[in-house]
Amino acid sequence: MKHMTLNVAGMSCGHCVQSIEGALKKLGAQGSVDLGAKSVSIEYDETILSLDSIKNAIEDQGYEIK
Repeated sequence: MKHMTLNVAGMSCGHCVQSIEGALKKLGAQGSVDLGAKSVSIEYDETILSLDSIKNAIEDQGYEIK
C-alpha cells in the first residue's frame, strides 16, 4: 500500500469530508480528510489505482488539488 497526503482547497465542512472520503472509497482507496490542515491522507494500492485517478475523483467532487 502506498501512502500519500494531498493538499486540497475548498473543503470546509462535514459534507466535504463525506464527499471526498466516499469518492475515494468507491475507487478502492482509504482516505482521511483533515479540514484544519486542508489535506487528505490517502492509502491505496498503486498496482490497481493511479495517483491521477485519485486526483480526478477528488476534483470531480468540486475540490482543487494544490
